[in-house]
Order: sequence, then structure tokens, then C-alpha cells
Amino acid sequence: MFISSENSPPCFKDFTLVMPAVAVGNVGQLSVDLIVSTLNMSRVGYMHTDCLIPMTGNNPYATSNENAEELHTPAEVYMAAELKLAVLQIRAPIIQSKSKKFRQLLVSWIKSSGFSRAVVLSSSQAYQRDDQQMKGIPLRYLVTPSLLKDSEDALKELSWREMERVSAYPGLTDANTEPRLYVPGGGITKGLYTDSCAEEIPLAVLILFCSEGDNIPDAFTLVNHLNDWLHLLDDPSQKPNKWKIPTSWNLLFGSGIPPALF
Repeated sequence: MFISSENSPPCFKDFTLVMPAVAVGNVGQLSVDLIVSTLNMSRVGYMHTDCLIPMTGNNPYATSNENAEELHTPAEVYMAAELKLAVLQIRAPIIQSKSKKFRQLLVSWIKSSGFSRAVVLSSSQAYQRDDQQMKGIPLRYLVTPSLLKDSEDALKELSWREMERVSAYPGLTDANTEPRLYVPGGGITKGLYTDSCAEEIPLAVLILFCSEGDNIPDAFTLVNHLNDWLHLLDDPSQKPNKWKIPTSWNLLFGSGIPPALF
């Protein structure tokens, strides 16, 4: 459930919600970091749930010594009221046996909060693409019928490619087998999309094919792709560094090598 950190709970009516899926390379989470840091979004609450591995840490978006020691939790909600934008950042893995329960929690919260649309930033294993998915750019999208009614023209104008359905048994031809939606390494992406279709939630998923490693460039690629649609920044292509890297990225790969080793 959502717990407000303010005296009066925020109103998300007609807001756009952006959230990551905990997926390969953590690309969605890194992209959300860039959004929160660049837009200087305010923390307005958190999700209280037993579906995530419990953890806490210092402020990942610290701008001074005064706010660096604030404690933050695995699932927090940020808001930019002037943009009618809310962001849910997830910082911990979902407990496998509670994946369905977490999806139900998200669907229920999205519906009760009155979001006009939700956008999930996700990723999928590049090495498990089929032949058709290796053509063109490594970006795909999914959209529920509820959102397609309002966004079909915008998506056509962007010339985005929808996530292809693939054969359940690659290499075998069976007239009775229908192609399926397959997002390997995507965490709850497929399940959340399927649940949203069933619940008539206006939801879109942006997916980047990638591999584990240094996924910072992938995060910039995905967030710029999102910006082409939502226009969070005016024209980031003219200034590659317009997205503000959060302070927490300084130790993204751990601390430096101790000089005492040499």
C-alpha cells in the first residue's frame, strides 16, 4: 500500500506514472534515476509491502551534506506537480514467490490513484532475440488496448516498433501454435502488462534489448526514447549531458581499488 510522507496525501488524478521493472541490467531503474535527478522531483511517499527484499540506504539523489544522510526505502514515489508526473522507483528485487501479489498491488494502486496512464521502463536479454527482433534499433514497446485508443496516433508518428510475438518452439512449424509474447529477463514486465490488459489500465511498456554489464549508456538510450514521447526535456539530443547523473552513481561499480594493494 502507498504511504504518504506528507501531512496531506498527494493527488495523482490525471498524472502520468513512470516506473521501472527490475530486469536485466537494471536499465529501467537507472533511467528512473535520471528522471528523478534531472527534474529534481520531490519524494511524496513510499510503498509498504512485503513483496520486496527489505533494505534501506542513504539518499541516492543527495545534493548536499545536509540531505545526504536521509534514509530511503526499496520502493519510493516521487512527484513533479508542474508536469503532472509521478515516478515509482524500485530499488530491491521482488521476492519470487510474491511476484503476483506485487503486480496486484501495483494494479490496484494505479487504478485507485486515478493515473491517466502508466509507463513501465524495462529491458530484455539481447542474446535471446529471434531473427526479426535483431533488425533495426533494439527498442520495442507494448501498449494496452485502453491506452492505444488515446495514443495510437502519437505512437504512429514516432514510428516505434511493437514487441514482436515469437514462436513458442523456435525452428518448428506448427499451425496450431500461436506466437506468444516473450520478454526474457524482463522480470514482472509480461505479467504486469497482461494484468493491465485484463483490468483495462492505460499502460505502456518500453523495452530495450541489452546485456548485463555497464548499462549506463542503455539507460540514456531508454530515457531519451521515453522523452521522445512524453517531452520531459525540451531537446536532450542537442545537449548530451542535459540529463543529470545522480550522486549515487559515483559508486555504481563499488569503490576504487585500494592503493595499498600495490
